[in-house]
Amino acid sequence: MTSVLAKAKTLSTEACVTTDRPVLRERGQREVFCGLTGIIWLHRKIQDAFFLVVGSRTCAHLIQSAAGVMIFAEPRFATAILDERDLAGLADANEELDRVVGRLLERRPDIRMLFLVGSCPSEVIKLDLSRAAERLSVQHAPDVRILNYSGSGIETTFTQGEDACLAALVPQLPERDNQDAPQLLIAGALADIVEDQFRRLLAELGITDVAFLPPRKSRELPGVGPGTRVLLAQPFLTDTAARLQERGCEILTAPFPYGVEGTTAWLATVADLWGVPRARFDEVIAPAAARARKALEAHKFRLAGKRVFFFPDSQLEIPLARFLHEELGMFPVEVGTPYLNRHQMALDLVKLPAETLVSEGQDVERQLDRCREAKPDLIVCGLGLANPLEAEGFTTKWSIELLFTPVQGFEQAGDLAELFTRPLVRRTRLEV
Repeated sequence: MTSVLAKAKTLSTEACVTTDRPVLRERGQREVFCGLTGIIWLHRKIQDAFFLVVGSRTCAHLIQSAAGVMIFAEPRFATAILDERDLAGLADANEELDRVVGRLLERRPDIRMLFLVGSCPSEVIKLDLSRAAERLSVQHAPDVRILNYSGSGIETTFTQGEDACLAALVPQLPERDNQDAPQLLIAGALADIVEDQFRRLLAELGITDVAFLPPRKSRELPGVGPGTRVLLAQPFLTDTAARLQERGCEILTAPFPYGVEGTTAWLATVADLWGVPRARFDEVIAPAAARARKALEAHKFRLAGKRVFFFPDSQLEIPLARFLHEELGMFPVEVGTPYLNRHQMALDLVKLPAETLVSEGQDVERQLDRCREAKPDLIVCGLGLANPLEAEGFTTKWSIELLFTPVQGFEQAGDLAELFTRPLVRRTRLEV
């Protein structure tokens, strides 16, 4: 029986010769969600942080609507409203921002880190939030650390909000005391339960110096340095990875941890680097992998043979298409992604069928034409396209739900598959 560690090495070799796969690049009208959306899962992850959007009433309504499921707890996000006077340059937006921040921190003494989040309106009027963050940090030090990043949707898709947030955190990470000792840093916001599961599995493999970015508390920022190996848990962290490399970290290339095969290869990348014996690795992951395979079997009979079409929205499209094809027998007709990082996606990209069209960017009208011609069984897309496509008789899946739901790792494999079976089951019931 071939070890999973040996299998992971084979995948790495294959990826080196297949990443030149043809890609259709499109530039035209796009249908993407706003980067401010990332606040919804980030504010749940960093438990003493607050996200202050500097934007319009539309920005406020967006965040409030997206976070409607959390109305039972006081949120840790808000919007500093830019009104007509601010937009016209008739008021000093910086003075008003200073007052808003002062009132906020007085009311919420539990805040230890405050993010000033830029929006489309704040960028249009050239409000320098980086300088504002520096000024306010001096005023409120040492109790509160104030940072900024852009959540604007002018040139980005919605998951890049998390990338921008984590990239802003990287310069704040302290230097590690022992630079030569190997350390694993897992980058990307994970649900606490998923983080705990990964930590337990890694500990059983003998890998105990493990940190996560972002941490659960802002005062628990992990130290980094030349001995830090970074394993990405999310496929959209291009800027974060670049900033970590500048700090001397090594970015590991691995499939993303979706399903049994993805999670196994993701963990195997680390185990191989740390010199974990193959027999020990197989022994540790076997129980969780077996449970995951059993959970997937409950969904495979509904998904096998079905054709799926991905519109570019989240940057999760390629690893999700790999999961659906390799582990559930679906055929990805087209896999569109807003941005393709060939290096980070190499080991997922190599698993897609040669007949699958991979597209980067978007010309929405042309892609809609290809989708209608293909007549897929399931379409994964953003909210703006889902309802019109449903009205045409197609079955759709909101891509944003894949960010709100814990989907990484062995124990979540069945839940991830269910997100794709659910719309098909709904369609079947409606047709009865």
